[in-house]
Amino acid sequence: MSDSKPHQSQYRGWLYKWTNYLKGYQKRWFVLQNGLLSYYRNQAEMAHTCRGTINLANAFIHTEDSCTFVISNGGAQSFYLKATSEVERQKWVTALELAKAEAIRMLEAESDEEEAHQPDKFELQNTLRTLNAKLEDLNTCNDLIAKHGAALQKTLSELEQMDSMTDVASKLKAVNERATLFRITSNAMINACSEYYEFAQVHGKRWQRVLQFEHDQRLKLEEMVEQLAKDQVSLENKARKSLQNVKKDNPGSNPSDDEDFFDALDHQVEEFEVALPHKPEKRHRRTDSDFSMESYNNDMSSESESETLSQEARVYTTKTDSPKKNPSSASESSGDVVSKRVRRHRIPDKPNFSLNLWSIMKNCIGRELSKIPMPVNFSEPLSMLQRLTEEFEYTHCLDMAARCDDSAEQLAWVAAFTISAYATTLSRTGKPFNPLLGETYECDRMDDLGWRSIAEQVSHHPPTLAVYGEGKEWNLWQEFTMTSKFRGKYLQIIPMGIAHLVFPKSGNHYTWRKVTTTVHNIIVGKLWVDSHGEMDITNHQNGDKCHLKYSAYSYFSRDIPRKVSGVVTDASGKPKWVMTGTWDVQMEGAKVLHVEESNKGKPVFETGPHKVMWKVNKPIVGCERIYHFTQLAIELNEPEEDVAPTDSRNRPDQRLMENGKWDEANRVKILLEEKQRASRKKRDSEAETAKVEGMESKVYEPKWFRKELDSTTGSLIHTYTGEYWKCKAEQTWDRCPDIFL
Repeated sequence: MSDSKPHQSQYRGWLYKWTNYLKGYQKRWFVLQNGLLSYYRNQAEMAHTCRGTINLANAFIHTEDSCTFVISNGGAQSFYLKATSEVERQKWVTALELAKAEAIRMLEAESDEEEAHQPDKFELQNTLRTLNAKLEDLNTCNDLIAKHGAALQKTLSELEQMDSMTDVASKLKAVNERATLFRITSNAMINACSEYYEFAQVHGKRWQRVLQFEHDQRLKLEEMVEQLAKDQVSLENKARKSLQNVKKDNPGSNPSDDEDFFDALDHQVEEFEVALPHKPEKRHRRTDSDFSMESYNNDMSSESESETLSQEARVYTTKTDSPKKNPSSASESSGDVVSKRVRRHRIPDKPNFSLNLWSIMKNCIGRELSKIPMPVNFSEPLSMLQRLTEEFEYTHCLDMAARCDDSAEQLAWVAAFTISAYATTLSRTGKPFNPLLGETYECDRMDDLGWRSIAEQVSHHPPTLAVYGEGKEWNLWQEFTMTSKFRGKYLQIIPMGIAHLVFPKSGNHYTWRKVTTTVHNIIVGKLWVDSHGEMDITNHQNGDKCHLKYSAYSYFSRDIPRKVSGVVTDASGKPKWVMTGTWDVQMEGAKVLHVEESNKGKPVFETGPHKVMWKVNKPIVGCERIYHFTQLAIELNEPEEDVAPTDSRNRPDQRLMENGKWDEANRVKILLEEKQRASRKKRDSEAETAKVEGMESKVYEPKWFRKELDSTTGSLIHTYTGEYWKCKAEQTWDRCPDIFL
């Protein structure tokens, strides 16, 4: 039973929470307060121990049956809850929905208040201009009062000196006129003073808040600069000691003076060593410490080279079957008709606009990346929907995986594909456009690349994207949401969605989560990107797993930068394949033939011949002038007919930016965001009205995806409805919302 009403700010009571398969649902005490849902084993624990908390502002609330409901925070954390009755469940769901709406309003109000703390130059100029005008009015009134007052005093003096009643009567009229003028100017002076006082008082309070805000920001900046100085001194000391040790170990060496120093991250020792033979007939052991990309290039097999070249060659070749042909006709015997679609090879060069990144980012410390109001000057002319679609660039890895009979080898190819998604992030430091709610992006490359995909922005709180892609022998879908924080020196992006991959022929179903991406040198120096963390790819069909480790970059590490290593194991944990390489150049795989223990207690793998499973495409000439785009990235935003009205290619601010009209793009971007904000407030108002009237509120529903419980992972996910391509063929876009200008 709950001890408060759902409409109050705090709601608490007993619920049954799913713990594990052994214990099932366990009774827990839940407290809903300030947009946070927390639970305890009992009421006494509220004073000292909280067992878990979910922030409702970024949570999904899903009802399963009459008594059960699920609260999920982007797939990273989920509460499976059961109430004692349907009535009790509905009370909790209502309270949670109200608390979520209130938490979202608080976040938006806080964001608006922070933006209000930062008056622009034109606003300050208008305020000063108004104050100057009112001050001039006061000066004018002061001059008039002095003039009319002196005239009144003069007339009164003359009146006192008169003896004749006739003269007095004539002067009284003049006195009344001058007194009237004096009264009018005095009232005008009083009104002008009142207006000046009220205007100055209103803006004075605001300026006090602005001053306090700037003072707090200055303190934060001083602390960060101080910490940066300490880190720099510490790094220089470590570098100096490292160079001294190098000189001691190698007296004749002359280390370069032009070394680049970056922020060092913790580096963990590898858990295994790999023995990769140069030739199949002559095997010898080699540990990972002497691994190099040069040896990879030298040892590349001709079979892998030809496969890579064949994949690159088919990028621009379109192969189509002749439609509406009579099977018995002679023309069919001629085979497929090969044609080429001419796609663009360039976009307008990036304009040379200078803008200080720190001047904007300093006011966004601690805020979510998706909530930072960034001008297009720091973006690239692609939306986040298109950036996710760009991960399909190396789908030939999936095509190779589909042909494998060995599930372990197939998993190795899948692992190579997951790593290839980070290849374009090394030099792409521009921020993609945040999609509007309901924005979509389709990419039909079935003719030349063998795949097509559809993506949609399915949620605004939390910002969530859903993508579904299909090849000839595979289906891939994922839900992408993230947590991001700006900490001054670096920006960290932590993905929280889950990706799914299915091969219908074998029935193998793979899932994985992405690793963390960090953008360094936000304050000073050149921006650079690093991907680090651990990734587990699981085959839910037979229990095979691939554990990948993305090593964090460290100046003091002997490993090659951006290194990735991994092992494919079967359900029993026996190693089958090893993966070695980097996420920016290439990955190699080798089958494990034998495993031994080294003197250090680490397993040493003796492997068969290694082969390149993925290699990055060469950058195009002059890519630094076009946002470091690859050829596929250039083609993603190419105008195309018959796409949905909500497609990213129809977004006006993004198109203006691509054409180099950045000022106009910034203006249109503000209008689009204001339109989206007005639509969101309208939906919230309608939902509040429905709840007050006791009616079921309408929740925004995606147009091409639906939210449901995934049977494989047990978490909520948006799955593709399978209707987009049919609607495109019929050009029926009635369900698409009006989101652009």
